[in-house]
Amino acid sequence: MQIGVWISLAAYFVLMLAIGVYAWRKSTSSSEEYVLGGRNLPPAVAALSAGASDMSGWLLLGLPGALYAAGLVEAWIGIGLFLGALANWIIVAPRLREQTERYDNSLTIPSFLANRFPTKATALRMVSAVVIVVFFAVYTASGLVGGGKLVQTAFDGSYQLGVWLTLGVVLAYTVIGGFLAVSLTDFVQGCIMMLALVIMPIIVLYAGTGGGFEQASETLEAVDPNYLSLFDGLTLLGWLSAVTWGLGYFGQPHIIVRFMAVRSVEAVSTARNIGMTWMGISLLGALGVGILGRAYVERNGIDMIDSETIFILLAGMLFHPLVTGFLYAALLAAIMSTVSSQLLVSSSSLSEDFYRLILKRTPSETEVVNIGRLAVVAVGIAAGLIALDPESEVLGLVSNAWAGFGAAFGPLILLALTWSRMTGAGAVAGLVTGAATVIIWIMMGWNSSFLGGPGIYEIIPGFIVALVAIIAVSLATKPADEFRAVQS
Repeated sequence: MQIGVWISLAAYFVLMLAIGVYAWRKSTSSSEEYVLGGRNLPPAVAALSAGASDMSGWLLLGLPGALYAAGLVEAWIGIGLFLGALANWIIVAPRLREQTERYDNSLTIPSFLANRFPTKATALRMVSAVVIVVFFAVYTASGLVGGGKLVQTAFDGSYQLGVWLTLGVVLAYTVIGGFLAVSLTDFVQGCIMMLALVIMPIIVLYAGTGGGFEQASETLEAVDPNYLSLFDGLTLLGWLSAVTWGLGYFGQPHIIVRFMAVRSVEAVSTARNIGMTWMGISLLGALGVGILGRAYVERNGIDMIDSETIFILLAGMLFHPLVTGFLYAALLAAIMSTVSSQLLVSSSSLSEDFYRLILKRTPSETEVVNIGRLAVVAVGIAAGLIALDPESEVLGLVSNAWAGFGAAFGPLILLALTWSRMTGAGAVAGLVTGAATVIIWIMMGWNSSFLGGPGIYEIIPGFIVALVAIIAVSLATKPADEFRAVQS
């Protein structure tokens, strides 16, 4: 069995590395090419790249695991994410594509903010870079945890080996090919992920549970009569904590940077339609894996230790080894597409926003690209060290980092693109207060329990505090040059 699995995985690894080499030959001669692929991504590539870099191992591990453990009520997270992604494509995507090019051809989110608010350019670049690197180290670690769990569960291997193996492959094609390599591999990986999430629920339903929907429903109702209820046990705070995951989309640098790279503003609507179709199918598939996977486990009396490994268990028990290898490759695709995107955005911030800023001379394009490559490796190693704890949970790490970015950058990006009255001082205030509120909320444990009741997801207070800070400070300050820049 292992031979067939390894053949499929080897083919997948070779394909990813081949794409990296192609991108290296095609688009790494300048920092704009290495960081944004020359702003020339076709709509389909931009759409699936945004989706694949967004969903990560969370789609095949975290969400199915949550549904497996708690039932259909956990689907509210997916509903909130779908609505948030749609709003992101409608509100942010076309404006960010146009404005980042207009404001001195900004290549990163921090550089766009600096060019949009010149009075606070240095502060915005520095603080943004720090927030990006810190939260992405945690976010990237969540993906590497998924790689570790795959090797540990599927091959009875070392968890730590899985972490470093996953990181090694991602570093290879990201360092070599830059943004184009990441985007092209994301496109391929997005196709693999969606296909896997269509195939697995169908096979589990008719081959695994033995009787289709009726048999699966009976099995699940025997476990919990309310297992298939979308509302059972749902409180207002619980509902808010789930659906407000969608707020995080506006501030995820590794997702919105795809909007900056699509070939034109006119192509954004096409990319949106492709991306949202992909996301809807993939989320429904993940829901099916979690719910139907629980029915399969209960019906066959399997001892399930970690609910987040349900996809891995089903892939290993129900499919031919070659197909199992393909499904494992889909999981790796989900993991690596996000990890590579996060590493590239982190390195871009360090090379474009930090290195250029502190250097006393103007660096050459080749020098900046090489510094970006070194930064990819450095952030990757830091994330690997964070991920070494085998008790780490994918969903927990993702939720913390998602909230950090959503609160720090979400209100900031939304208002910077749509409100001409916003000022640089307001931008800095929102960035700092949003990130700080999330960190404090997590440290105090209020995301688990708040005032003796259920916890409140940290993105809610972080987003609100940042929004209020931006509006209040902006109204209290009046830098006329920034207003003229917006109007020009």
